[in-house]
Amino acid sequence: MTTLEKAQLWLNESFDEETRKAVQLLIEGNSPDLEDSFYRELEFGTGGMRGIMGVGTNRLNKYTLGQATQGLANYMLKQFPNEEIKVAIAYDVRNNSKEFGKLVADVLTANGIKVLLFKDHRPTPELSFTVRDRKCNGGIVLTASHNPPEYNGYKVYWNDGAQIVPPHDEAIISEVYSVKFDEIKFNGNDDLIEWIGEEQDDVYIDACIENSTYQNVGKENLNIVFTSIHGTTYTTVPKALKKAGFKKIDLVTEQMIPSGNFPTVESPNPEEPAALEMAMDLAKITNADIVIGTDPDGDRLGIAVRNLDGEMQLLNGNQTNAILTYYILNEWRKQDKITGKEFIGSTIVTSDIFFDIAQKFGVGCKVGLTGFKWIGKMIRDFEGKEKFICGGEESFGFMTGDFVRDKDSCGSIILACEIAAWCKANGRTMYQYLIEIYQETGMYYEALVNLVRKGKEGAEEIQNMMKNFRENPPKELAGSPVDEVKDFKEQTSFLISKGERKAILDIPKSNVLIYYTQDGTKVCVRPSGTEPKIKFYISVKEDLTSEAEFEDTLQALEEKVEQVKRDLQLT
Repeated sequence: MTTLEKAQLWLNESFDEETRKAVQLLIEGNSPDLEDSFYRELEFGTGGMRGIMGVGTNRLNKYTLGQATQGLANYMLKQFPNEEIKVAIAYDVRNNSKEFGKLVADVLTANGIKVLLFKDHRPTPELSFTVRDRKCNGGIVLTASHNPPEYNGYKVYWNDGAQIVPPHDEAIISEVYSVKFDEIKFNGNDDLIEWIGEEQDDVYIDACIENSTYQNVGKENLNIVFTSIHGTTYTTVPKALKKAGFKKIDLVTEQMIPSGNFPTVESPNPEEPAALEMAMDLAKITNADIVIGTDPDGDRLGIAVRNLDGEMQLLNGNQTNAILTYYILNEWRKQDKITGKEFIGSTIVTSDIFFDIAQKFGVGCKVGLTGFKWIGKMIRDFEGKEKFICGGEESFGFMTGDFVRDKDSCGSIILACEIAAWCKANGRTMYQYLIEIYQETGMYYEALVNLVRKGKEGAEEIQNMMKNFRENPPKELAGSPVDEVKDFKEQTSFLISKGERKAILDIPKSNVLIYYTQDGTKVCVRPSGTEPKIKFYISVKEDLTSEAEFEDTLQALEEKVEQVKRDLQLT
């Protein structure tokens, strides 16, 4: 069907009057939004279903959410016959999230499914925790992570508390697309809703402290600045830090007010230094040792610490995760808990430093595709055989232990602050601790380049770029020959110098390319699963023998990254 024909279907009596009027306006005005609103159906990507709010098949609205939930209900009724089905639902601070949460609950209860619905905003990791804690069959969270304010989204969790993965994801999608809009049951049964709130926060916070605490050194002397960047963690993190024993916590009060418009920032993404600007300003006043910010749904964290010049500097996700992982493994070794049957989790786009750290401590390092759902799958696949310790990915996500099956800022913040306090008590900073780790593993430096290409034409351009990189891989990067090309769509690894092509069988198919050069430079190319972007992950490495050499080595690595960008025509 043409886009216009798809839009005209939304003018029938299956849709409410408000929706019909909005679609009619798009048609009559020949709006450019008409094409983007209807040219495709929203897809489940690495983070579930995410899109701009509005009318249309390619928008997040009552009907696309209703269709997704009806399909999920149909699937769960088949998977769990003759038993009471329970689903936990949480939602973040985004515009319409609360209303969407109740709408989704209504569709489930209309299908006879019991719902545990949070009374107000709650972080995504608390939803993941609640699914297992309350023995639910699944969970749903309404969130679009750190996307712009016009977005919202929908993530589905299974009974292990992790996001859905094969075969459930494909089966659910099949059910979703088979649902006609007039088949959605919107008339809910409030008798099947159990409202949950602060009592569940307390259980979750206690679990965060239990799984993220190793020692109590210097906590009372650590100066912390925290911001929720208008997101959900105002409900949990300040309370958790106090309960964990930290005394000096300064909050960015303007940003502790929940708002889906994120009024004080361009983007509520703690990966970007601008999002932490107000927190950095407060840190100057309070002489803070550590600055922490979280994204709207509270699963990612950004951390800034004092560098060698005493200035606050935002760590990237790989650096933060390297510090947290090294510290945890060192504590496990001190406690004689490492037996050789443990592992840490990572992803294919994350720094290879985690292989080095795992090898140093005698544990495994398993990697999956981008997205924490694959780390969640690792835990389930190896449960009872190998013990999961911690896991992280470069996009500012980390989790300690397996009590949450998704990235979790709350537990990670408790751990990061413990490390900062321990470092301060020993006369150094977290930044110096990172440099010490680099002296053990080699110094890694990473950069991420995002090329934004919006709309239908943008999606086609990204597709063509991937095709070109697949068919015409670079011969060399920053002066070093490309020696290996991994193609996760074809599930092959080609060793150029040996002319050998091997199968990659332990990771599912995905539209991702990785190039390795002879000197260890790594470049990963992939389209985003949640935003109109193509992403380039660049990682370079050099030996580091002392703190005194750090600045010179850093400069050399920065220059190397810039050369890689030029070679890939990204600048």
